[in-house]
Amino acid sequence: MEFEELYQEVILDHSRRPRNFGELPDADIHVHANNPMCGDDVTVHVKFAADGGLDSVFFSGNGCSICMASASMMTQKLKKKSHAESMELMRKFHEMLTAAQESEPDKRLGDLQLLKGVRKFPLRVKCATLAWHALEEALDKPLEKGASLSIEDEKD
Repeated sequence: MEFEELYQEVILDHSRRPRNFGELPDADIHVHANNPMCGDDVTVHVKFAADGGLDSVFFSGNGCSICMASASMMTQKLKKKSHAESMELMRKFHEMLTAAQESEPDKRLGDLQLLKGVRKFPLRVKCATLAWHALEEALDKPLEKGASLSIEDEKD
């Protein structure tokens, strides 16, 4: 199977049947993010482990297929990861999509590497990174249990 076919198959599968989609009732934090340029609107729900890592990551909302697929894949990849591992994978994912020079993506990204084609479409990079920016806010903000944040994505 060619890369383009695999890319389309995986992206469509995650966008049509997103994993970890919905509310997380016992979440420690909820971060809402939207991209006013295209209408993507997601909320990331995070339950932290005792060590500060990610126990569970869910998302809700709606958006284009790139946004939904990226959020779905993110929740699968970062679940049960330490804070440091999560931050490193977020950095690698962002770098894969935005670095001036295209390079071979880090193998630790797994299926997320299939989103590297998005880099050719700068406006779609915002779609692919929206949920990631929300999760980054959750990891950066030590808040009270059940706290909610809202960000308007201006990054990238």
